[in-house]
Amino acid sequence: MNDVSPICSAKGCRTTAAWVLAWNNPKLHTPDRRKTWLACDEHREHLSRFLDLRGFLKDVVPFGQWQEPEDPAATPNPAAPEAPEAS
Repeated sequence: MNDVSPICSAKGCRTTAAWVLAWNNPKLHTPDRRKTWLACDEHREHLSRFLDLRGFLKDVVPFGQWQEPEDPAATPNPAAPEAPEAS
């Protein structure tokens, strides 16, 4: 059993995440590929806006409803943008 709580991806935030922001960079990923950031209630809008302005945001889903896409070939991308600093 894993007792680790999901933490918001906003830089410096240690709050439990309530949202999954699904995104992809069309220059790097296939259209069906989904990378994820986690967001607390306070940073959901900020992180969503950051991704959306770049054309990366695909979906925002409550954490409890998120289902990982079934893609065994998916690996972490070291070129993924870092979540912006919490504002």
